[in-house]
Amino acid sequence: MHVQTVLVVEDIEALKEKTGEPNTKDALAKAVQHYLECEYTKVEDMWTKKMENVVRKRTKEISLEEK
Repeated sequence: MHVQTVLVVEDIEALKEKTGEPNTKDALAKAVQHYLECEYTKVEDMWTKKMENVVRKRTKEISLEEK
């Protein structure tokens, strides 16, 4: 399938850097795949869910350090 959209150059460059892909096509494909697979995109309040996971992970790390 062929898809077109308009994006600013800065966003494309940031996306390529973040995905580690050298070209726009692969960077967009990787970003879309990540979005579709990411557990947070299905959550109504994504940031709350992410913070809960961070706090849970950090609490577990602290508990292990104290042992």
